[in-house]
Amino acid sequence: MKICYICQEKSPMEPLTTLSLKEQVALLPLSPGVYQFVDRTGTVIYVGKAKSLRKRVSSYFVQSKEHSAKVRVLVKQIVEIRHIVVESETDALLLENSLIKSLQPRYNILLKDDKTYPWIVVRNEPFPRVQSTRRLLRDGSQYFGPYGSISMQRSLLEFIREVIPLRTCALNLSQEAIARGRYGVCLQYHLGNCKGPCVGGQSPEEYRADIELVTSILKGDLRPVRRHLEREMMQAAEALKFEVAQRYKLRLDALDNYSGKSVIVSAKIGDLDIFSLLLDEETAYCNFVRLRHGSIVGVQTMRLSVGIESSPEELLTLGIQYAVESLSQGELAREVVVPFLPSTTLLFDGVVFTVPKRGEKLELLQFSEKSARIYRAEQLKNLEIKNPDRHADRLMAAMQRELHLDREPRHIECFDNSNLQGTHPVASCVVFRNGKPSRKEYRHFNIKTVEGPDDFASMREIVYRRYSRLLEEGAELPDLVIVDGGKGQLSSAYQILCELGIADRVPIVGLAKRIEEVFYPNDPMPYYLSRTGEPLKVVCHIRDEAHRFGITFHRQKRSNDFIHSELELIEGVGVKTISTLLKHFRTVSKVKAAPLEELSALIGPARAKKVKCYFSEENTPR
Repeated sequence: MKICYICQEKSPMEPLTTLSLKEQVALLPLSPGVYQFVDRTGTVIYVGKAKSLRKRVSSYFVQSKEHSAKVRVLVKQIVEIRHIVVESETDALLLENSLIKSLQPRYNILLKDDKTYPWIVVRNEPFPRVQSTRRLLRDGSQYFGPYGSISMQRSLLEFIREVIPLRTCALNLSQEAIARGRYGVCLQYHLGNCKGPCVGGQSPEEYRADIELVTSILKGDLRPVRRHLEREMMQAAEALKFEVAQRYKLRLDALDNYSGKSVIVSAKIGDLDIFSLLLDEETAYCNFVRLRHGSIVGVQTMRLSVGIESSPEELLTLGIQYAVESLSQGELAREVVVPFLPSTTLLFDGVVFTVPKRGEKLELLQFSEKSARIYRAEQLKNLEIKNPDRHADRLMAAMQRELHLDREPRHIECFDNSNLQGTHPVASCVVFRNGKPSRKEYRHFNIKTVEGPDDFASMREIVYRRYSRLLEEGAELPDLVIVDGGKGQLSSAYQILCELGIADRVPIVGLAKRIEEVFYPNDPMPYYLSRTGEPLKVVCHIRDEAHRFGITFHRQKRSNDFIHSELELIEGVGVKTISTLLKHFRTVSKVKAAPLEELSALIGPARAKKVKCYFSEENTPR
């Protein structure tokens, strides 16, 4: 099951967002998904799908004469924009259908009827037929789908019938009827599209083997069918039936391009509720996904305040109670999927709680957890926009806890070395304040005392130069120093801090190649940062910025050294002339191609002749 990573929808019991519509649109992702427009009463008045949520929703707020009167009235009523991110346009189409039928928005009219998307059914019969259907019955048959368009479904059925000959008739092929000889073969048998089970031409076991190939295609396991097609293709080729072999080759190509199943709807799961919990220091995010008849009809995330001694089990119980009592969701499904059992199950009579270990239910739980993380990221982004000071306070407190510091790292500096096999060694120092780059404080370093590729010695030099100067100037020391490297680079930098007498005033950590590994001085074992926490993202940003800044300077220095060394070989051409040439022509290749007259006008006839003579001699074969 290929889950689609969704989603955001606020709890209808929460107050409407304080962000303006313009700010809400700016926060939308460019991913495909479904958007919902909400009016002042908290009612969803329109549901739509989009290939790019931000681009599609922003089009509603552009002043245009092409908008109908109905659209203009709709836009005036919008107070809040909710969205659900999915993996593809097809999934957006299917989820839009489910939500429209569930929510019945006022301004949606196309999908309010009872039509459903097409499925493929393998009938529960002695010789099962493979057919198209729009009705899911509890009759023991197997259902696969749904499919975003009828053409997609028909092309798959045609492909199956071409590859695997199955019956299409509606005859009752019981063993008694076949034994009495009631039936005769039809045209499909003579065309090779059926092996004639109605007259005993195919046993139930042989037919069942063909059905297993069909179900493997519909489940997405193409290996058995591939082996079957390859075997038939090779046998046809060995028998010199090249046209038949080519048909199998084309079927193999079609098999490679096959993809049809969407997971917005599950044929195996009927009614199900899924809860997940994401914990921060002061806030918990409980996500709730509701499936009805296999379709996702709602996704919501609730914010809960974390008490002094609140356990995850108690918070999960509170989230389930809130969903049932306050969100007007009605009763829970008979089965509820959770990451762990709630603190008590006595409050929910007749409900079975499942902690999945594998399969579709586990993927649905992972989907719910992904939804909670997206919701939390959006809430934090909103906080950063509306109240940057409060966001910085919260982020710095999280950094202090995660990195085990004695104070908040408001001022962070990160060092990185860069060289190419020991040539042009340089280093960079980037400065972050309150989690944001302070680019005016960035510094480049040319390595002066180290020869060859010695990262440890280079690190000692730049750290000494940086902090000895800050001490001389009486400048502010950082709250945290990050060294891009493992234990070796960290030890080199820490040694310099000790020599300068500031090791107890400036905490320092080393960042290994595995980005979540952090080393501390005099500790051989790494500390692993949380992969889902914000501190790891900030540390990654700092490390990447130091690397980018250092590499840019290294490339520039290497390029400048190459250019100047080549022009400086020309006798009688000095630094001022080289600067004039490069300022005008930009590159050495353009200097080479320039005519003598243009060079003479720029640097004088005598120097121009020397330049032309040098490059002409350079191109003369020896």
